[in-house]
Amino acid sequence: MDASIRPRSYSGTLLLTRNDVAQLLSLDECIEAVEDAFRMQHDSKTTIAGLSVSGGGFHIKAATLELDRPYFAAKVNANFPSNRMREGLPTIQGMIALCDAENGYPLALIDSIEITMLRTGAASAVAAKHLARSNSRIATIVGCGTQGRVQLRALARVCKPELVHIFDIDTARAEEIAAEIQPELGIEIQVIRGLLEDAIRASDICVTCTPSKQTLVRKEWVKPGTFLAAVGADSEDKQEIDPQLMASSKVVVDVLDQCAAIGDLHHAITQGFMTRSDVHGELADVVASRITGRESQDETIVFDSTGTALEDVAAAVRVYRKAVSAHRGLLVDLAN
Repeated sequence: MDASIRPRSYSGTLLLTRNDVAQLLSLDECIEAVEDAFRMQHDSKTTIAGLSVSGGGFHIKAATLELDRPYFAAKVNANFPSNRMREGLPTIQGMIALCDAENGYPLALIDSIEITMLRTGAASAVAAKHLARSNSRIATIVGCGTQGRVQLRALARVCKPELVHIFDIDTARAEEIAAEIQPELGIEIQVIRGLLEDAIRASDICVTCTPSKQTLVRKEWVKPGTFLAAVGADSEDKQEIDPQLMASSKVVVDVLDQCAAIGDLHHAITQGFMTRSDVHGELADVVASRITGRESQDETIVFDSTGTALEDVAAAVRVYRKAVSAHRGLLVDLAN
């Protein structure tokens, strides 16, 4: 990249690959960026659209965020679960267009895979930081795909669990994560080979990150004071949390409209267990201290995380700034 390129110059659009993003954005940096973005959400705008097709679907999420200047980002993500059976194709793939929101100039086109993975884990970490009990020591991660790895690493950065149970319908995947991450984090990691119920009953924190279309965590399994991050439900047909558990808990969402349409909240509402007014509030309001978070040790709190474009734009800006500083990426003139 031309050494003269700086964030406020308009000499072209920066193209950044997945490898570029992986080299430029750490999980710690993403957590910091996402927490800052939630704190500033009051002045941002977000929108979402979805389109289902045979075998999968597309989500389009967009947001603005005021940092050193106003930014706009739009992410187009494809989600095709059967890609796990197709060599070389990830389940989730797409791109982020980052623009200067003062004049519309396209600053960068960025592969979305790494950003989506990291910002999703980062959102759970921010929620756990503000909503989990400070003395939480035992956690359960349900789902051991790529997101399970990120969730475990992110959680360890804010809560310091002493023991983590991990569960997947494919036990070999859980064993692989345990062997990979236990030496890295220095945390005892146990693969659940028996009942998931037993692990959840013993846990202070539970994170679900699966493509499930039916309840995974039931109300009677969860002890008072537990913090749950429900990450997997990002379309109308996906579900992880018992609607009765949602109704009996303090529910905090990333985006209320979005969760009511496609999150676990959607199922609690459509089945008549909750209304939108029963939701305690959005995570941004907790982070910015506009509303209370945890008010007692016995509160059970569910964070319904459907993934907001606010997280995408915050992470994309962090990547873009670092790419410019490091002279990384391919600069192209899209107008020619």
